[in-house]
Amino acid sequence: MFQIVQWPIGLQMAAMRDVLLIAAFIAIASPASSLAASSAWLETDGGRVRLVTSGVPDGQGALSGALEIDLKQGWKTYWRDPGGSGVPPSLDVSASPNIASAELSFPAPERFDDGYARWAGYKHSVTLPVTFIVKAPAEPAKIEAKIFLGVCETICIPVQGQLTVDPASDRNDAADAAVVQAALAALPLPANPEFGLFKLRSDPSMLVVEARLPDQARHADLFIASEHGYVFGIPEGQEKDGKILFSVPIQERPATAPAEGALHYTLVTDSGSVDGTLPFP
Repeated sequence: MFQIVQWPIGLQMAAMRDVLLIAAFIAIASPASSLAASSAWLETDGGRVRLVTSGVPDGQGALSGALEIDLKQGWKTYWRDPGGSGVPPSLDVSASPNIASAELSFPAPERFDDGYARWAGYKHSVTLPVTFIVKAPAEPAKIEAKIFLGVCETICIPVQGQLTVDPASDRNDAADAAVVQAALAALPLPANPEFGLFKLRSDPSMLVVEARLPDQARHADLFIASEHGYVFGIPEGQEKDGKILFSVPIQERPATAPAEGALHYTLVTDSGSVDGTLPFP
């Protein structure tokens, strides 16, 4: 029989949407800490973080990289949308004159319930692929990236600092390439007609979708990122008339649906995971 699960895991941490323990726990990295294709490690109580790049920009200026989050035993960190509490990882490259943007990608998260809030993230070290867009690929592209993310044990600590990378200094480093390739390989596959979500209906307060899964899948959980002015509650799944349905509470929504874009989701099963998009409700 098929089972909808929320991946419950007992943790001991305080909710941190409104309360962050900053002061003595914020780690700051020196802007001049590295002039290599990988940055120096930024150390914090819960582990360490660094930025890696590999190769050269492609024809559209896209340069591959990865944000390594090396966690100590018992610590956790957050997905792109933690939910009721947490700090999602972010990169600010506005101080890098030849870098237009940096986009993070995320492996499939887990659902946590700590008694205070239910949230999405990782209970182990994780590496997030990063795609940098270089404005002028033939010119130097030193990266000055300000990072901000949260790590948790029994308390939650925001981590911020600056990581410095010179992608041209060692473009063919085998170790850096292995880090980036492994991060990309760990991402969910693209959704497809046999494995993905399909919008059924919506009203002002609820979005209902159907999940189509591989035949061998027996457990499933759904993560929808709050973005474009939408804020979603935890999806609740059920099996009905041979179909797998998820009801997603819409807690906030824009006055009008955006003219462009879509909602990003990750569908996680015991037989693999996929990423996809849904039209706005």
